[in-house]
Amino acid sequence: MGGGGPDEEDNNNEKWPPWLKPLLKEQFFVQCKLHIESHKSECNMYCLDCMNGSLCSFCLAYHRDHNYIQIRRSSYHDVIRVSEIQKYLDISGVQTYVINSAKVVFLNERPQPRPGKGVINTCEVCDRSLVDNFRFCSLGCKIVGTSKDFQKKKRQLAMVSSDSEDSYSSSSHGNPRKNDDNNNKVRSFSPSTPPPTSVNYRNAKRRKGIPQRAPMAGLIIQY
Repeated sequence: MGGGGPDEEDNNNEKWPPWLKPLLKEQFFVQCKLHIESHKSECNMYCLDCMNGSLCSFCLAYHRDHNYIQIRRSSYHDVIRVSEIQKYLDISGVQTYVINSAKVVFLNERPQPRPGKGVINTCEVCDRSLVDNFRFCSLGCKIVGTSKDFQKKKRQLAMVSSDSEDSYSSSSHGNPRKNDDNNNKVRSFSPSTPPPTSVNYRNAKRRKGIPQRAPMAGLIIQY
């Protein structure tokens, strides 16, 4: 089932903080437009109170008394430390990873072509392989996966899949008596080997002699 994004869950059954969706849409690790000439002006901060885009370390001077978090990067994907985000958000059910000796969670989904061999637990939204018994691979997938619309679609797909299996089972097995009749009909069309006759038996026992030309062999019959 497709992952999509946080926009797909307008009727979410869980109350999310107002800064979460803007956070997941924000672009980090870009040059700060206000401090472009300053050294280390990469935007990797986010103010939860202002929600006015990504910030660099110099921008934090205007947000000293605000709640802000730092975004980090792993394999070109944005992550945040569990110790920071769990103070503001319930991250239960989201897969955690250890990067640089610290537990982190990914902000958004990371599509995977297909699960690896032997994988029995995957993300409920994007089907990415999960190491432990978690439900989601990222915060974005948790938003989508806990929405009412997503749960409704999931139940509908399960019902369709169940109906398809029942239909296939009934058509493949069917009525055993009817199947026997069909098998008998098929066998009736198969030509049987004729029993040996006395003429064939005598011909088989006859020794080969000098071949004799039949008197009518040169006659061509036309229809």
